[in-house]
Amino acid sequence: MIYFTQLIYIKPGREAVFHQFEDIAIPLIEKHNGKLLLRCRPGEGSFIETSYGQPYEIHLVSFESPEDFRNFANNPDRQSYLHLKEESVEKVVLIEGKMV
Repeated sequence: MIYFTQLIYIKPGREAVFHQFEDIAIPLIEKHNGKLLLRCRPGEGSFIETSYGQPYEIHLVSFESPEDFRNFANNPDRQSYLHLKEESVEKVVLIEGKMV
């Protein structure tokens, strides 16, 4: 099992475009042996300290294997909508981890 945490930073005013991409991408996770374990949109009061800015959303996902994650990332349906992600996302911090 492999885990990924994403800190997702959105370009100002591009939230609706980001949601369009997520409406396509999130259902594909399960089709590739993955699970969306956490999706949160923390408010400003949720942060005690940050030197990297406040993400718009935080996702925690798991996949059975690195290959399953690659298959998800390269899914043709997801790929055809990447322009929405590129249009709306300023940056993503992707953290790979494991259960301890």
